[in-house]
Amino acid sequence: MTVNDDSFTDWKHREEIAESMIPIIGKLHRERDVTVLLHSRSLVNKSVISILKAHRFVRQIAGQELSVTETLPFLRALTTLDLGPSQIDLGMLAATYRADDRGLSVEEFTAGAVAGATGANKIERREPRDVVLYGFGRIGRLLARLLIEKSGSGNGLRLRAVVVRKGSGRAAEDLVKRASLLRRDSIHGQFQGTITIDEANSTIIANGNAIKVIYADDPASLDYTAYGIKNAILIDNTGKWRDREGLSQHLRPGVDKVVLTAPGKGDVPNVVHGVNHDMIKPDERILSCASCTTNAIVPPLKAMADEYGVLRGHVETVHSFTNDQNLLDNYHSSDRRGRSAPLNMVITETGAASAVAKALPDLKARITGSSIRVPVPDVSIAILSLQLARETTREEVLDHLREVSLTSPLKRQIDFISAPDAVSSDFIGSRHASIVDAGATKVDGDNAILYLWYDNEFGYSCQVIRVVQHVSEVEYPTYPAARV
Repeated sequence: MTVNDDSFTDWKHREEIAESMIPIIGKLHRERDVTVLLHSRSLVNKSVISILKAHRFVRQIAGQELSVTETLPFLRALTTLDLGPSQIDLGMLAATYRADDRGLSVEEFTAGAVAGATGANKIERREPRDVVLYGFGRIGRLLARLLIEKSGSGNGLRLRAVVVRKGSGRAAEDLVKRASLLRRDSIHGQFQGTITIDEANSTIIANGNAIKVIYADDPASLDYTAYGIKNAILIDNTGKWRDREGLSQHLRPGVDKVVLTAPGKGDVPNVVHGVNHDMIKPDERILSCASCTTNAIVPPLKAMADEYGVLRGHVETVHSFTNDQNLLDNYHSSDRRGRSAPLNMVITETGAASAVAKALPDLKARITGSSIRVPVPDVSIAILSLQLARETTREEVLDHLREVSLTSPLKRQIDFISAPDAVSSDFIGSRHASIVDAGATKVDGDNAILYLWYDNEFGYSCQVIRVVQHVSEVEYPTYPAARV
Protein backbone atom coordinates (compact mmCIF):
# COMPACT_ATOMS: atom_id res chain seq x y z
CA MET A 1 0.00 0.00 0.00
CA THR A 2 1.34 3.44 -0.90
CA VAL A 3 1.64 6.39 1.46
CA ASN A 4 -1.29 8.04 -0.29
CA ASP A 5 -3.42 4.94 0.26
CA ASP A 6 -2.56 5.00 3.98
CA SER A 7 -3.54 8.67 4.21
CA PHE A 8 -6.84 8.01 2.46
CA THR A 9 -7.64 5.07 4.74
CA ASP A 10 -6.87 7.17 7.80
CA TRP A 11 -9.09 9.97 6.49
CA LYS A 12 -12.02 7.60 5.90
CA HIS A 13 -11.55 6.19 9.41
CA ARG A 14 -11.68 9.67 10.94
CA GLU A 15 -14.72 10.51 8.82
CA GLU A 16 -16.48 7.45 10.22
CA ILE A 17 -15.64 8.47 13.80
CA ALA A 18 -16.81 12.07 13.26
CA GLU A 19 -20.05 10.74 11.79
CA SER A 20 -20.62 8.65 14.92
CA MET A 21 -20.12 11.75 17.09
CA ILE A 22 -22.95 13.74 15.49
CA PRO A 23 -25.96 11.92 17.04
CA ILE A 24 -24.27 11.90 20.47
CA ILE A 25 -23.65 15.66 20.30
CA GLY A 26 -27.22 16.26 19.11
CA LYS A 27 -28.79 14.13 21.83
CA LEU A 28 -26.79 15.84 24.59
CA HIS A 29 -27.93 19.22 23.25
CA ARG A 30 -31.62 18.40 22.83
CA GLU A 31 -32.18 16.26 25.92
CA ARG A 32 -29.81 17.81 28.47
CA ASP A 33 -29.11 21.30 27.10
CA VAL A 34 -25.39 20.49 26.90
CA THR A 35 -23.40 22.27 24.20
CA VAL A 36 -20.32 20.31 23.16
CA LEU A 37 -17.36 22.50 22.20
CA LEU A 38 -13.89 21.99 20.80
CA HIS A 39 -11.64 24.77 22.07
CA SER A 40 -14.62 27.17 22.28
CA ARG A 41 -16.05 26.12 18.88
CA SER A 42 -19.51 24.60 19.09
CA LEU A 43 -19.89 21.15 17.50
CA VAL A 44 -23.70 21.25 17.67
CA ASN A 45 -25.41 20.84 14.27
CA LYS A 46 -22.05 20.57 12.52
CA SER A 47 -21.23 18.34 9.56
CA VAL A 48 -18.60 15.60 9.48
CA ILE A 49 -16.20 17.86 7.62
CA SER A 50 -16.79 20.75 10.05
CA ILE A 51 -15.97 18.50 13.01
CA LEU A 52 -12.76 17.30 11.35
CA LYS A 53 -11.77 20.87 10.45
CA ALA A 54 -12.32 21.97 14.06
CA HIS A 55 -9.83 19.32 15.16
CA ARG A 56 -7.42 20.38 12.43
CA PHE A 57 -7.56 23.97 13.73
CA VAL A 58 -5.94 22.92 17.02
CA ARG A 59 -3.01 21.37 15.16
CA GLN A 60 -2.53 24.53 13.09
CA ILE A 61 -2.33 27.00 15.95
CA ALA A 62 -1.09 24.87 18.84
CA GLY A 63 1.35 22.70 16.93
CA GLN A 64 -0.06 19.53 18.44
CA GLU A 65 -2.17 16.70 17.11
CA LEU A 66 -5.79 16.46 18.16
CA SER A 67 -7.84 13.78 16.46
CA VAL A 68 -11.40 12.57 16.73
CA THR A 69 -9.91 9.27 17.91
CA GLU A 70 -8.71 11.18 20.99
CA THR A 71 -11.88 13.19 21.70
CA LEU A 72 -14.48 10.45 21.05
CA PRO A 73 -13.78 8.62 24.36
CA PHE A 74 -14.47 11.85 26.28
CA LEU A 75 -17.70 12.37 24.37
CA ARG A 76 -18.83 8.84 25.15
CA ALA A 77 -17.92 9.34 28.80
CA LEU A 78 -20.25 12.37 28.93
CA THR A 79 -23.23 10.19 27.97
CA THR A 80 -22.78 8.14 31.17
CA LEU A 81 -23.09 11.20 33.45
CA ASP A 82 -26.16 12.90 34.89
CA LEU A 83 -25.42 16.25 33.24
CA GLY A 84 -27.27 19.52 33.66
CA PRO A 85 -27.27 22.51 31.27
CA SER A 86 -23.66 23.41 30.49
CA GLN A 87 -20.99 23.83 27.86
CA ILE A 88 -18.34 21.11 27.78
CA ASP A 89 -15.12 21.56 25.83
CA LEU A 90 -13.71 18.29 24.46
CA GLY A 91 -10.50 20.03 23.43
CA MET A 92 -9.88 21.28 26.95
CA LEU A 93 -10.73 17.86 28.37
CA ALA A 94 -8.17 16.20 26.08
CA ALA A 95 -5.51 18.83 26.80
CA THR A 96 -5.89 18.68 30.58
CA TYR A 97 -6.03 14.87 30.54
CA ARG A 98 -2.68 14.80 28.71
CA ALA A 99 -1.13 16.87 31.48
CA ASP A 100 -2.72 14.86 34.29
CA ASP A 101 -0.41 12.38 36.02
CA ARG A 102 -2.85 10.65 38.37
CA GLY A 103 -3.34 7.62 36.12
CA LEU A 104 -7.11 8.07 35.92
CA SER A 105 -9.22 6.49 33.22
CA VAL A 106 -10.93 8.76 30.69
CA GLU A 107 -14.25 8.10 32.44
CA GLU A 108 -12.89 8.95 35.89
CA PHE A 109 -11.12 12.07 34.67
CA THR A 110 -14.18 13.32 32.74
CA ALA A 111 -16.47 12.84 35.74
CA GLY A 112 -14.12 14.92 37.90
CA ALA A 113 -13.55 17.64 35.30
CA VAL A 114 -17.28 18.28 34.80
CA ALA A 115 -18.39 17.63 38.37
CA GLY A 116 -19.96 21.09 38.56
CA ALA A 117 -22.47 20.04 35.89
CA THR A 118 -23.54 16.80 37.58
CA GLY A 119 -25.37 15.51 40.62
CA ALA A 120 -26.41 18.00 43.28
CA ASN A 121 -24.30 20.72 41.62
CA LYS A 122 -26.03 20.72 38.27
CA ILE A 123 -28.19 23.59 37.06
CA GLU A 124 -31.80 22.71 36.43
CA ARG A 125 -33.26 23.46 33.03
CA ARG A 126 -34.91 26.87 32.92
CA GLU A 127 -37.82 28.30 31.02
CA PRO A 128 -36.75 30.02 27.78
CA ARG A 129 -36.30 33.80 28.00
CA ASP A 130 -38.29 35.82 25.47
CA VAL A 131 -36.32 38.04 23.08
CA VAL A 132 -37.62 40.86 20.87
CA LEU A 133 -35.61 42.39 18.02
CA TYR A 134 -36.34 46.07 17.43
CA GLY A 135 -35.11 46.55 13.89
CA PHE A 136 -34.41 43.89 11.27
CA GLY A 137 -31.43 45.14 9.31
CA ARG A 138 -27.98 43.59 8.87
CA ILE A 139 -27.34 42.94 12.58
CA GLY A 140 -30.97 42.19 13.38
CA ARG A 141 -31.20 39.38 10.84
CA LEU A 142 -27.91 37.83 11.95
CA LEU A 143 -29.10 37.95 15.56
CA ALA A 144 -32.29 36.21 14.41
CA ARG A 145 -30.23 33.44 12.78
CA LEU A 146 -28.19 32.96 15.95
CA LEU A 147 -31.23 32.94 18.21
CA ILE A 148 -33.00 30.40 16.00
CA GLU A 149 -29.86 28.26 15.94
CA LYS A 150 -29.65 28.31 19.74
CA SER A 151 -33.28 27.32 20.23
CA GLY A 152 -32.57 23.69 19.28
CA SER A 153 -32.49 22.53 22.88
CA GLY A 154 -35.83 24.19 23.63
CA ASN A 155 -34.26 26.27 26.37
CA GLY A 156 -32.18 29.41 26.73
CA LEU A 157 -33.30 32.28 24.50
CA ARG A 158 -36.46 32.30 22.39
CA LEU A 159 -37.01 34.86 19.63
CA ARG A 160 -40.66 35.88 19.89
CA ALA A 161 -40.99 38.98 17.72
CA VAL A 162 -39.32 41.54 15.50
CA VAL A 163 -40.50 45.15 15.36
CA VAL A 164 -40.16 46.99 12.06
CA ARG A 165 -41.55 50.04 10.30
CA LYS A 166 -44.23 49.35 7.72
CA GLY A 167 -42.92 49.22 4.17
CA SER A 168 -44.57 51.00 1.27
CA GLY A 169 -46.30 47.89 -0.11
CA ARG A 170 -49.08 45.62 1.17
CA ALA A 171 -48.57 43.86 4.50
CA ALA A 172 -48.33 40.45 2.85
CA GLU A 173 -45.66 41.68 0.44
CA ASP A 174 -43.74 43.25 3.30
CA LEU A 175 -43.78 39.97 5.23
CA VAL A 176 -42.54 38.03 2.19
CA LYS A 177 -39.64 40.48 1.75
CA ARG A 178 -38.65 40.27 5.42
CA ALA A 179 -38.66 36.47 5.25
CA SER A 180 -36.67 36.50 2.01
CA LEU A 181 -33.97 38.72 3.53
CA LEU A 182 -33.69 36.29 6.43
CA ARG A 183 -33.55 33.30 4.07
CA ARG A 184 -30.81 34.56 1.74
CA ASP A 185 -27.83 36.78 2.43
CA SER A 186 -25.29 37.83 -0.18
CA ILE A 187 -22.45 37.72 2.36
CA HIS A 188 -23.42 35.09 4.92
CA GLY A 189 -25.18 32.66 2.60
CA GLN A 190 -28.38 30.69 2.93
CA PHE A 191 -30.29 30.29 6.18
CA GLN A 192 -29.64 26.81 7.56
CA GLY A 193 -33.17 25.43 7.69
CA THR A 194 -36.67 26.18 6.48
CA ILE A 195 -38.63 29.43 6.50
CA THR A 196 -42.35 29.85 5.84
CA ILE A 197 -44.78 32.70 6.47
CA ASP A 198 -48.21 32.88 8.07
CA GLU A 199 -49.78 35.94 6.46
CA ALA A 200 -52.95 35.81 8.56
CA ASN A 201 -50.96 36.12 11.79
CA SER A 202 -48.11 38.26 10.41
CA THR A 203 -45.64 35.58 11.46
CA ILE A 204 -42.39 34.17 10.08
CA ILE A 205 -41.86 30.51 10.98
CA ALA A 206 -38.15 29.58 10.93
CA ASN A 207 -37.15 26.02 11.87
CA GLY A 208 -40.40 25.75 13.81
CA ASN A 209 -39.92 29.05 15.66
CA ALA A 210 -42.93 31.37 15.29
CA ILE A 211 -41.67 34.96 15.07
CA LYS A 212 -44.32 37.67 15.18
CA VAL A 213 -43.66 40.66 12.91
CA ILE A 214 -44.95 43.79 14.65
CA TYR A 215 -45.29 47.03 12.69
CA ALA A 216 -44.68 50.20 14.70
CA ASP A 217 -43.05 53.62 14.34
CA ASP A 218 -43.06 54.52 18.02
CA PRO A 219 -41.69 52.18 20.72
CA ALA A 220 -43.77 53.93 23.38
CA SER A 221 -46.99 52.74 21.71
CA LEU A 222 -46.32 49.02 22.13
CA ASP A 223 -47.69 46.57 24.68
CA TYR A 224 -45.80 43.29 24.23
CA THR A 225 -48.00 41.39 26.65
CA ALA A 226 -50.72 41.61 24.00
CA TYR A 227 -48.58 39.16 21.97
CA GLY A 228 -47.99 36.82 24.91
CA ILE A 229 -44.48 38.19 25.45
CA LYS A 230 -43.28 38.56 29.03
CA ASN A 231 -40.06 39.44 30.87
CA ALA A 232 -38.34 39.89 27.50
CA ILE A 233 -34.91 41.14 26.51
CA LEU A 234 -35.37 43.71 23.75
CA ILE A 235 -32.41 44.21 21.41
CA ASP A 236 -32.44 47.60 19.67
CA ASN A 237 -30.62 47.26 16.33
CA THR A 238 -31.64 50.63 14.93
CA GLY A 239 -29.14 52.85 16.77
CA LYS A 240 -31.76 55.60 16.68
CA TRP A 241 -31.65 56.02 20.47
CA ARG A 242 -28.33 55.66 22.28
CA ASP A 243 -28.86 57.37 25.65
CA ARG A 244 -30.83 56.19 28.66
CA GLU A 245 -33.75 58.52 28.06
CA GLY A 246 -34.29 57.38 24.48
CA LEU A 247 -33.78 53.69 25.15
CA SER A 248 -36.14 53.83 28.13
CA GLN A 249 -38.99 54.17 25.63
CA HIS A 250 -38.59 50.41 25.03
CA LEU A 251 -39.39 49.57 28.65
CA ARG A 252 -42.99 48.75 27.85
CA PRO A 253 -45.24 46.02 29.30
CA GLY A 254 -43.58 42.67 28.59
CA VAL A 255 -40.01 44.05 28.32
CA ASP A 256 -37.58 43.68 31.22
CA LYS A 257 -34.25 44.83 29.74
CA VAL A 258 -32.98 46.71 26.70
CA VAL A 259 -29.71 45.90 24.91
CA LEU A 260 -28.32 48.34 22.32
CA THR A 261 -26.18 47.13 19.40
CA ALA A 262 -24.25 50.40 19.14
CA PRO A 263 -22.07 52.44 21.51
CA GLY A 264 -24.15 53.81 24.39
CA LYS A 265 -24.01 57.45 25.41
CA GLY A 266 -24.01 59.06 28.83
CA ASP A 267 -24.32 56.63 31.71
CA VAL A 268 -25.39 53.66 29.56
CA PRO A 269 -22.91 50.82 30.36
CA ASN A 270 -20.82 49.72 27.37
CA VAL A 271 -20.25 45.98 27.67
CA VAL A 272 -17.66 43.82 25.92
CA HIS A 273 -18.38 40.20 26.69
CA GLY A 274 -15.39 38.40 28.14
CA VAL A 275 -13.91 41.61 29.54
CA ASN A 276 -16.45 43.46 31.68
CA HIS A 277 -19.76 41.60 31.31
CA ASP A 278 -19.51 40.36 34.89
CA MET A 279 -19.67 43.98 36.08
CA ILE A 280 -23.29 44.42 34.93
CA LYS A 281 -25.49 45.15 37.92
CA PRO A 282 -28.43 42.74 38.29
CA ASP A 283 -30.91 45.63 38.38
CA GLU A 284 -29.45 47.35 35.27
CA ARG A 285 -32.22 47.49 32.67
CA ILE A 286 -30.45 49.35 29.87
CA LEU A 287 -27.02 48.55 28.46
CA SER A 288 -24.96 48.70 25.27
CA CYS A 289 -22.78 46.12 23.53
CA ALA A 290 -20.47 48.93 22.32
CA SER A 291 -19.27 48.77 18.69
CA CYS A 292 -17.86 45.95 16.59
CA THR A 293 -14.46 47.66 16.62
CA THR A 294 -14.48 48.11 20.40
CA ASN A 295 -15.26 44.40 20.74
CA ALA A 296 -12.38 43.61 18.39
CA ILE A 297 -9.67 45.63 20.15
CA VAL A 298 -10.57 45.43 23.85
CA PRO A 299 -10.04 41.66 24.41
CA PRO A 300 -6.53 41.53 22.87
CA LEU A 301 -5.71 44.85 24.52
CA LYS A 302 -6.64 43.33 27.89
CA ALA A 303 -4.59 40.22 27.10
CA MET A 304 -1.55 42.38 26.33
CA ALA A 305 -2.06 44.70 29.30
CA ASP A 306 -2.39 41.80 31.73
CA GLU A 307 0.85 40.20 30.54
CA TYR A 308 3.09 43.13 29.56
CA GLY A 309 1.42 46.35 30.70
CA VAL A 310 0.44 49.01 28.16
CA LEU A 311 1.67 52.62 28.40
CA ARG A 312 -0.08 53.98 25.30
CA GLY A 313 -1.61 52.81 22.06
CA HIS A 314 -3.18 53.73 18.75
CA VAL A 315 -5.70 51.78 16.72
CA GLU A 316 -6.12 52.28 12.99
CA THR A 317 -9.23 50.55 11.68
CA VAL A 318 -9.61 49.52 8.06
CA HIS A 319 -13.34 48.96 8.03
CA SER A 320 -15.73 47.52 5.46
CA PHE A 321 -18.38 49.93 4.20
CA THR A 322 -21.80 49.95 5.86
CA ASN A 323 -25.38 50.96 5.17
CA ASP A 324 -24.87 54.47 6.55
CA GLN A 325 -22.75 55.33 3.48
CA ASN A 326 -23.95 56.15 -0.02
CA LEU A 327 -23.62 53.81 -2.98
CA LEU A 328 -22.96 56.84 -5.19
CA ASP A 329 -21.99 60.41 -4.29
CA ASN A 330 -24.95 62.09 -2.64
CA TYR A 331 -25.92 64.29 0.29
CA HIS A 332 -24.92 62.92 3.71
CA SER A 333 -24.82 64.54 7.14
CA SER A 334 -21.20 63.38 7.37
CA ASP A 335 -19.01 64.99 4.72
CA ARG A 336 -16.88 62.06 3.57
CA ARG A 337 -19.51 59.35 4.07
CA GLY A 338 -21.52 61.01 1.34
CA ARG A 339 -18.98 59.87 -1.24
CA SER A 340 -19.47 56.54 -3.02
CA ALA A 341 -18.68 53.64 -0.66
CA PRO A 342 -17.90 50.99 -3.33
CA LEU A 343 -15.55 53.34 -5.20
CA ASN A 344 -13.50 55.02 -2.49
CA MET A 345 -11.46 54.66 0.65
CA VAL A 346 -13.16 57.02 3.09
CA ILE A 347 -11.52 58.52 6.16
CA THR A 348 -14.04 58.68 8.99
CA GLU A 349 -14.26 58.93 12.75
CA THR A 350 -14.36 56.06 15.23
CA GLY A 351 -15.34 56.12 18.87
CA ALA A 352 -13.75 52.75 19.56
CA ALA A 353 -10.59 54.13 21.14
CA SER A 354 -12.45 56.37 23.58
CA ALA A 355 -14.78 53.47 24.44
CA VAL A 356 -11.82 51.45 25.73
CA ALA A 357 -11.90 53.41 28.99
CA LYS A 358 -15.48 52.30 29.65
CA ALA A 359 -14.67 48.62 29.15
CA LEU A 360 -11.22 48.72 30.78
CA PRO A 361 -11.42 51.41 33.47
CA ASP A 362 -8.23 50.12 35.14
CA LEU A 363 -6.19 50.69 31.98
CA LYS A 364 -4.59 54.11 32.41
CA ALA A 365 -2.88 54.13 29.00
CA ARG A 366 -4.02 56.71 26.48
CA ILE A 367 -5.53 55.01 23.42
CA THR A 368 -6.18 57.01 20.24
CA GLY A 369 -7.90 55.86 17.08
CA SER A 370 -8.94 56.60 13.51
CA SER A 371 -10.71 54.71 10.75
CA ILE A 372 -10.80 54.25 6.99
CA ARG A 373 -13.82 52.72 5.25
CA VAL A 374 -12.85 50.57 2.26
CA PRO A 375 -14.78 48.94 -0.63
CA VAL A 376 -15.41 45.48 0.87
CA PRO A 377 -18.88 44.53 2.20
CA ASP A 378 -17.80 42.70 5.37
CA VAL A 379 -14.78 41.91 7.58
CA SER A 380 -12.50 44.63 8.89
CA ILE A 381 -9.03 44.79 10.40
CA ALA A 382 -7.80 46.79 13.38
CA ILE A 383 -4.10 47.61 13.53
CA LEU A 384 -3.30 48.01 17.22
CA SER A 385 0.03 49.70 17.92
CA LEU A 386 1.13 49.49 21.56
CA GLN A 387 3.96 50.75 23.72
CA LEU A 388 4.43 48.09 26.37
CA ALA A 389 5.66 48.48 29.93
CA ARG A 390 8.47 45.99 29.32
CA GLU A 391 10.47 44.67 26.41
CA THR A 392 9.57 41.36 24.83
CA THR A 393 9.98 39.37 21.63
CA ARG A 394 7.69 38.50 18.76
CA GLU A 395 7.87 34.82 19.65
CA GLU A 396 6.87 35.49 23.24
CA VAL A 397 3.91 37.66 22.23
CA LEU A 398 2.66 35.09 19.72
CA ASP A 399 3.01 32.26 22.24
CA HIS A 400 1.05 34.31 24.76
CA LEU A 401 -1.78 35.20 22.37
CA ARG A 402 -1.93 31.64 21.03
CA GLU A 403 -2.36 30.33 24.57
CA VAL A 404 -4.97 33.00 25.33
CA SER A 405 -6.99 31.92 22.28
CA LEU A 406 -6.97 28.28 23.40
CA THR A 407 -7.26 28.15 27.18
CA SER A 408 -8.00 31.56 28.73
CA PRO A 409 -11.35 33.11 29.71
CA LEU A 410 -11.00 35.17 26.49
CA LYS A 411 -10.92 32.14 24.19
CA ARG A 412 -14.40 32.88 22.81
CA GLN A 413 -13.37 36.44 22.02
CA ILE A 414 -9.85 35.95 20.62
CA ASP A 415 -8.97 33.63 17.75
CA PHE A 416 -5.50 33.06 16.31
CA ILE A 417 -4.39 32.29 12.78
CA SER A 418 -0.96 31.55 11.34
CA ALA A 419 -1.95 31.04 7.68
CA PRO A 420 0.48 33.14 5.61
CA ASP A 421 -2.01 33.85 2.82
CA ALA A 422 -5.09 34.83 4.86
CA VAL A 423 -7.24 37.68 3.50
CA SER A 424 -10.40 39.39 4.70
CA SER A 425 -12.96 37.08 3.07
CA ASP A 426 -11.47 34.12 4.96
CA PHE A 427 -13.00 35.50 8.17
CA ILE A 428 -16.59 35.89 7.01
CA GLY A 429 -18.70 34.01 9.56
CA SER A 430 -16.09 34.03 12.34
CA ARG A 431 -17.76 33.85 15.74
CA HIS A 432 -14.86 35.48 17.53
CA ALA A 433 -14.70 39.18 18.28
CA SER A 434 -11.09 39.36 17.09
CA ILE A 435 -8.63 37.16 15.18
CA VAL A 436 -4.89 37.69 15.72
CA ASP A 437 -2.93 37.43 12.46
CA ALA A 438 0.33 35.83 13.59
CA GLY A 439 2.16 36.41 10.33
CA ALA A 440 1.55 40.15 10.39
CA THR A 441 2.43 40.69 14.07
CA LYS A 442 5.44 42.94 14.67
CA VAL A 443 7.40 43.34 17.92
CA ASP A 444 10.48 45.45 18.55
CA GLY A 445 11.53 45.80 22.18
CA ASP A 446 8.66 47.49 23.98
CA ASN A 447 6.69 48.20 20.78
CA ALA A 448 4.11 45.71 19.48
CA ILE A 449 1.81 45.98 16.47
CA LEU A 450 -1.10 43.54 16.30
CA TYR A 451 -3.20 42.98 13.19
CA LEU A 452 -6.69 41.98 14.30
CA TRP A 453 -9.25 40.73 11.79
CA TYR A 454 -12.94 40.76 12.71
CA ASP A 455 -16.25 40.02 11.04
CA ASN A 456 -17.88 43.31 11.96
CA GLU A 457 -21.32 41.79 11.33
CA PHE A 458 -21.34 38.15 12.45
CA GLY A 459 -18.56 38.19 15.04
CA TYR A 460 -20.12 41.24 16.64
CA SER A 461 -23.57 39.61 16.60
CA CYS A 462 -22.12 36.63 18.48
CA GLN A 463 -20.81 38.99 21.14
CA VAL A 464 -24.26 40.57 21.45
CA ILE A 465 -25.86 37.16 21.95
CA ARG A 466 -23.30 36.33 24.65
CA VAL A 467 -24.22 39.50 26.53
CA VAL A 468 -27.93 38.74 26.17
CA GLN A 469 -27.36 35.21 27.47
CA HIS A 470 -25.50 36.63 30.45
CA VAL A 471 -28.13 39.18 31.48
CA SER A 472 -30.84 36.57 30.87
CA GLU A 473 -29.03 34.18 33.23
CA VAL A 474 -28.97 31.45 30.58
CA GLU A 475 -25.22 31.60 29.94
CA TYR A 476 -24.33 28.20 31.26
CA PRO A 477 -20.88 27.46 32.75
CA THR A 478 -18.13 25.87 30.67
CA TYR A 479 -16.18 22.78 31.76
CA PRO A 480 -13.32 22.26 32.29
CA ALA A 481 -12.82 25.78 33.63
CA ALA A 482 -10.60 28.04 31.51
CA ARG A 483 -7.13 28.69 32.83
CA VAL A 484 -6.79 32.15 34.35
